[in-house]
Amino acid sequence: MPTYEYLCQSCGFKFDAFQRMTDEPLEKCPQCKGELKRLISGGGGLIFKGAGFYATDYRSESYKKKEKEEKKSHSEVKGKDAVPKSKAESHK
Repeated sequence: MPTYEYLCQSCGFKFDAFQRMTDEPLEKCPQCKGELKRLISGGGGLIFKGAGFYATDYRSESYKKKEKEEKKSHSEVKGKDAVPKSKAESHK
């Protein structure tokens, strides 16, 4: 259910109300019974958690294939530059 924000025109009381979208707006302040005004609010924030929403869920198959190829070629190039541990120790 949406949360609507209201402000009393008489006493300045500000509060939130959980209402269905089909419900009529509230008219009377719960504190002073004055006239209410429904405010426009920014709504709730959206939070993505994890390794990456778009990157892991909505990439095309061709993009995923190209990414794997690039990672593989990058690791092969990196492996050529690396000195094996046994040779590095023998130079000491």
